[in-house]
Amino acid sequence: MPQQVRIALDAMGGDHGPSVVVPGAELALAQHPDSTFILFGDRTKIEPLLASRPRLKEVCRLVHTDVAVRMDEKPSQALRSGRWKSSMWLAIDAVKKGEADVAVSAGNTGALMAMAKFNLRMLPGIERPAIAALWPTLKGSSIVLDLGASIGADAENLVDMAVMGSAMARVLFDLDRPSVGLLNIGAEEVKGLEPVREAGRILREDPPPHIDYIGFVEGDDIGKGKADVVVTEGFAGNIALKTAEGTARQFADYLKSAISQSLWSKIGYVLARPAFRMLREKMDPRRSNGGVFLGLNGVVIKSHGGTDPEGFAAAVDMGYNMVRHELLAKIGDTIRKHAGDTEAARVVSGAAS
Repeated sequence: MPQQVRIALDAMGGDHGPSVVVPGAELALAQHPDSTFILFGDRTKIEPLLASRPRLKEVCRLVHTDVAVRMDEKPSQALRSGRWKSSMWLAIDAVKKGEADVAVSAGNTGALMAMAKFNLRMLPGIERPAIAALWPTLKGSSIVLDLGASIGADAENLVDMAVMGSAMARVLFDLDRPSVGLLNIGAEEVKGLEPVREAGRILREDPPPHIDYIGFVEGDDIGKGKADVVVTEGFAGNIALKTAEGTARQFADYLKSAISQSLWSKIGYVLARPAFRMLREKMDPRRSNGGVFLGLNGVVIKSHGGTDPEGFAAAVDMGYNMVRHELLAKIGDTIRKHAGDTEAARVVSGAAS
């Protein structure tokens, strides 16, 4: 385990670039003083921000590049125009070269996934990456994946996600056997698409190590915290995420409107202000900002493109924790054990027949 956690930042990524990334890094450094940073981006925009932050500047190395991936670029376009020279590519490449332990970007999700997969490659035994993030629940937090790295998944892909998600839960939640559920349209085994039903059968009959498979879960079970890890393919996962975020904003607007309706409601708000403050903190999307690209041979964190410094610091915090708790090693260990158990089962089955 490294004495320091070296963090590569795509300083040009996201809707606001360095104006969010640099102060976000400063907040993250206050939380984790054993961090160092490599910032990739336009020197003329980054240096003035560092000049007013001497503590951060002291632990930063700035690498200049004129090229930044646009938020509206297609992944194929980003690879052609930004490979070897964009701030996003160079941040990922620092992980590949061993100069950084984790890369963090608020940039174009598709481009970040394409570049990370092209540059870092996949872990042995994993076919495709998945975006995993923390989801606030009534019990605390759950991990949900895939939230949009790729569309569609077969049964083996879903089982791979269960393995990777459980390893992440072991890291973040300090659990020996996290509970894992498959997102479905019902809890009955006969419901849902064939890949989901087949993945459920595999997880019931041949569960990977360190997994407590609890069966199918429905959409409303995510917020209840029914499972530590909820697995779904990227199309459904991304829709679920965006729906939840939109519903939270809608509820906040309803609440704000109701409070301002009358004098009595305003007085009630003043009296209940501590409770409203707690509610606001629990619903603050910045607290759970940041998704990790699982399945890659390296740690890459995706921050929301429109986040503020506090939200970006939360994404950096996730990357820090993934490194400190050796996420890659734990995923690899679980994959190897599962592969060994599966092969042993095949041998036994063949001998019996």
